[in-house]
Amino acid sequence: MPVKGKIIGFLIGLWILNFPGALLGLWIGHIYDQKLQARRGGFGRWRAPTREEQALFLHTTFAVMSHIAKAAGRVTEQQIQIATLFMDRMGLSGDVRREAQDSFRQGKEPDYDLEEALTLFRHSCRGRPDLLRVFLDMQLQAAFANGSLHPASRQRLLEVAELLGFSRWELERLLAMAEAGFNFSHQGQQQRGYSSGAGQQQAPSRDRLRDAYSILGVSADQPDSEVKRAYRKQMSQHHPDKLAAKGLPPEMMNMAKEKAQEIQQAWELIKQSRGMR
Repeated sequence: MPVKGKIIGFLIGLWILNFPGALLGLWIGHIYDQKLQARRGGFGRWRAPTREEQALFLHTTFAVMSHIAKAAGRVTEQQIQIATLFMDRMGLSGDVRREAQDSFRQGKEPDYDLEEALTLFRHSCRGRPDLLRVFLDMQLQAAFANGSLHPASRQRLLEVAELLGFSRWELERLLAMAEAGFNFSHQGQQQRGYSSGAGQQQAPSRDRLRDAYSILGVSADQPDSEVKRAYRKQMSQHHPDKLAAKGLPPEMMNMAKEKAQEIQQAWELIKQSRGMR
C-alpha cells in the first residue's frame, strides 16, 4: 500500500492547521494513496504479471493482426502464412499454438470489437508503455511482412495506435522504422547470399545504410553523439530481459531478441560507415 500521500498530507495539514489539519491531511492522503494503488493495476512495477495477463497479450496480438489484415477486404492465404511464420518464430506449439490460431480467426470476424479488445489490453499493460510499443511494433512487422501496406490496413493501424495512446505522428514514425526494418533484413539476406556465392564480402548499399538510420529513428546528418543516444534508447526499449521483467510473454522472447539483434546490426553498420569505435 502506498504511503506517500499520507505523509505529505499529514505534514501539510500539520503546517497549516496544526494537529486538526494533520488529521485532515492524513485522511486526504489516504484517499489519494488508495486511488493511486487502484491505478497501478495490470503489469504494475510492484508485482509480476500473471499468466492470464500474458495470455491476453498473446491473444490480442493475433486477433488484432488478423483484424488489420481483414481491413483490406479479406484475409489472404499469404497473410495466414505470415501469422503462421510469427507463431513459428515464437516457438508456439500444442495448446498455445491452437489458442493463437483461434485468436487469429476471432479477429477477422465481423463482430470483433477492436475498441473493447484494446481497451482491456491497454488496461492490463498500464504503466508499461514499452509493452504497448512492442505490441504495435509486432503489428507493423506483420503488416509489412510482404513488403507493402494496403491503405485500408494503414488506416486500421492508425485506429489501433490511437486506441493504445499513440499519436498519428508516432505511428508514422514507427511505420517508417518498420518499413526500414523489413528492407534492412531483406537486403542483409541478399548480401549474405551474394557473399557466400562469390566468396567475398559485399560492401553495404547506400539504401541499407539509410534503413539502418531509420531503424534507430535518426538521420544521417545527425552527429555521432545523437546517433549513439538513439541507439541506446532503442536498445533500452527493446532489450529482451527488460521486456521480460515488464511482462512480455515468454513465447515472444525470440522475436524480442530478433528485434534487438536488428538494432545492434544497424548500429554496427552505422559505426562502420562513420569510422566510430
